[in-house]
Amino acid sequence: MILTVTPNPSLDRTYEIPALDRGAVLRATADRIDPGGKGVNVSRAVAAAGHRTLAVLPLGGPAGAALAGLLGAEGIEVAGVQVAGQTRSNISVAEPDGTLTKINATGPELTADESEALLTTVGERSAGADWIACCGSLPRGLAPEWYGELVARAHRAGARIALDTSGPSLTAALRERPDIVKPNAEELAQAVGRPLATLGDAVKAAEELRASGARAVLASLGADGQLLVDEEGAFFGSAPVVAVRSNVGAGDASLAGFLAAGGTGPMALAAALAHGAAAVQLPGSQMPTPADLDTSAVRTTDAVPLHRALTEPVS
Repeated sequence: MILTVTPNPSLDRTYEIPALDRGAVLRATADRIDPGGKGVNVSRAVAAAGHRTLAVLPLGGPAGAALAGLLGAEGIEVAGVQVAGQTRSNISVAEPDGTLTKINATGPELTADESEALLTTVGERSAGADWIACCGSLPRGLAPEWYGELVARAHRAGARIALDTSGPSLTAALRERPDIVKPNAEELAQAVGRPLATLGDAVKAAEELRASGARAVLASLGADGQLLVDEEGAFFGSAPVVAVRSNVGAGDASLAGFLAAGGTGPMALAAALAHGAAAVQLPGSQMPTPADLDTSAVRTTDAVPLHRALTEPVS
C-alpha cells in the first residue's frame, strides 16, 4: 500500500484546443476534469496499476467535496482533513503539438491546527504503508520545515518516505534524510544553484543532494529520460514517446511506477520510465493502466553517458 500526502490538492480542468490565440474566443475540441495535485496523481496512478493506495489531503468547500468524490470514483481511499478554506481549481490548455499552458490557483491558507491535523492523520493512517509519498508545493500557512517534520515523524514510525517538492521545502527536509527525492531537471539545478548541461552535471548534482541527506535521487530529465542515483551507483534510462498529448501528471505517474515496483534499483527505474512515457500520451492528467505501458521500449543502463548533453540545458 502506498499512502500519499498532498498538502495543496486541486480540481484540474483541461481544455484541448487547436491553437492558443490570446484575446480570441476559443472553442475546445475536448475537455475533462480530474483530481489534481502531485500526491493525488501518484495515488491515481497507483490505483490505475491495481495497487492499494490512501490519499491524505486537506479538503475545503464544494471543490473539496467534488475532489473527494472523483477520487472515490477511481477506487481511491481518502483520508480528508476538513479545512476552512476552499480547495483550489486549476486550468490547463493543451495544444496539438504538446504545448501546455497552465493556470494554477494559490489555494487556501491552512491554520496551525489544520497543519497539525494533517501530520496527525498521516501518522494514524500510515500503519501498513510500504511507502509514504509526500508531493507538491506547500500551501500558505505551512512553513518550509513542514515536510521535514513529516519525514522525521514517519521515520520514527518506521515508514519509508518519497519526497517530491522543491526550493526551501526540499532543502529543509534533506536534513531528515528522506529515502528518495524526485526533482525534475529544473528543480535539481535550483537545488545545487548552477546550470546542468550534461548528464554528468545531473549525476554530480544528485550526488550532492545525497550528501545533503537524501538517501536516493530519482531525477526526471524531460525528453532525455530519468536518472537514479543511490548507494549502488548511478543508473540512466529512457523510453521513446510517439506523440506528447499532455505532460500533466507524467512525473507523478513515474514516481508511482517506481514505488509500486519496489522503489529501488534499475527495475524500479524501468517501471518509472514506462509509466511516464505512457502518461504523456494520454489526455489531461489521465493516469496509465497496465494496458498502456510499453516496457519493451524502455532502456536502462548503469553506464551513464556522463558527457551526453541534455536536450535543453537547465539554468
